[in-house]
Amino acid sequence: MKKTLFLSPPSFDGFDGGAGARYQAKREITSFWYPTWLAQPAALVPGSKLIDAPPHNQSVEDILKIAKDYELVIMHTSTPSLTNDVKCAEAIKAQNPQTQIGFIGAHVAVLPEQTLKENSIIDFVCRNEFDYTCKDIAEGKPFQEIKGLSYRDQQGNIQHTPERELIHDWDSMPSVLPVYDRDLDINKYFIGYLLHPYISFYTGRGCPAKCSFCLWPQTIGGHQYRAKSPEAVAREMEEAKSLFGDKVREYMFDDDTFTIDKQRAIAISEHLKRLKLTWSCNARANLDYDTLKQLKNNGLRLLLVGFESGNQQILDGIRKGIKLEVAKKFMENCHKLGIKVHGTFILGLPDETQETIDETIRFACEINPHTIQVSIAAPYPGTELYQQALINNWFTDKNLVANSGIQLSPLEYPNLSSAQIEAGIERLYRSFYFRPRAIIPIVQEMITDAQMLRRRLREGKEFFAYLKERQSRTLVKA
Repeated sequence: MKKTLFLSPPSFDGFDGGAGARYQAKREITSFWYPTWLAQPAALVPGSKLIDAPPHNQSVEDILKIAKDYELVIMHTSTPSLTNDVKCAEAIKAQNPQTQIGFIGAHVAVLPEQTLKENSIIDFVCRNEFDYTCKDIAEGKPFQEIKGLSYRDQQGNIQHTPERELIHDWDSMPSVLPVYDRDLDINKYFIGYLLHPYISFYTGRGCPAKCSFCLWPQTIGGHQYRAKSPEAVAREMEEAKSLFGDKVREYMFDDDTFTIDKQRAIAISEHLKRLKLTWSCNARANLDYDTLKQLKNNGLRLLLVGFESGNQQILDGIRKGIKLEVAKKFMENCHKLGIKVHGTFILGLPDETQETIDETIRFACEINPHTIQVSIAAPYPGTELYQQALINNWFTDKNLVANSGIQLSPLEYPNLSSAQIEAGIERLYRSFYFRPRAIIPIVQEMITDAQMLRRRLREGKEFFAYLKERQSRTLVKA
């Protein structure tokens, strides 16, 4: 077994870029997701180590001190962070040319040939669902015998082995939680709408939905939801309680479609109630009242829901599969049951105009989730949205993020410029949060929880700094 380091490299200040974020960008407030994509193969490789540099404030110099003791370094990358991540790889190779370096992540899974051609420092990339590919490499198997691998052979030629099958026996997959406990500081991970400290992880992969913009199902996870049984999840949560005790205030199940199998979700929630754990999960905005009620009774605190737009034509165009009236009823039920909702919205999707942005603003204010996140449409390679943008010549000359890590709009349309899309972010945030109906619940949280008071004051400062940066960008363009 090769001595293996799984690395999420240093990046822009405050940038949640490679390891687990759905949209790789610097957020409006300090936010870091757990590096689940790296932790899962790390759990399969005995004696390996996981480094998540951004939340732990580790520099390239810090990484070099650690990497010198490892034969194999596997790095998670993303489209906006690739150039930065390659520089870190070059520093590791300069220190020890014998170190074997490979990249994983959606970008390199979709563009393995291009990645290897443009970056001679990279020895291999793992395509698609890469967990067991990483394990085979760490075990020293010949590259030509490892499925799902693209690599540079001894003559410098790029080779591609056959595709690896998706993982279906998820009960046999080891838990990432012992890796978290061993290698990560849970106090370094913040998400504005989750209690702190929190832990996020997956109980399965894949999403049956066909949203044209969504990265992971189209590049790595596939469209079939493959998950652990309720009994296996129960054992994992018992282990979590043993490892972390009362230190963790909330567990976030980050599966794209945790609630799509309602009976499985309910069965898991019954175990969580028995363990007296507070938890949250992703959900679609069509979950029925009876299911919501059972989940709430079993400890559910918050749902993370992608509403995306307040315009039905846009939702139909991206194949969201949700009607606005259904989403409104869903939110009525959540308010009635006392389930908090963090709603996510995307500006700049196909068919977007100034008028549809106004519709989304009105819709967000009407359904009134507890908190919101507004992203810019991100056409990642491998997605249908990316292909649409190429065909229709929607691309600008912008990157996905600025040098600071803040999200930019690489798309524009005949009746909507990239600058107007970016300005819409500030308009939506200001319209939503600068209302008594949004402010009062947040103030009530601050009054009843001293930790929340400190957090919200810090986050408020960061939020206004974010809006100021957005505004300054808009003024420069004007």
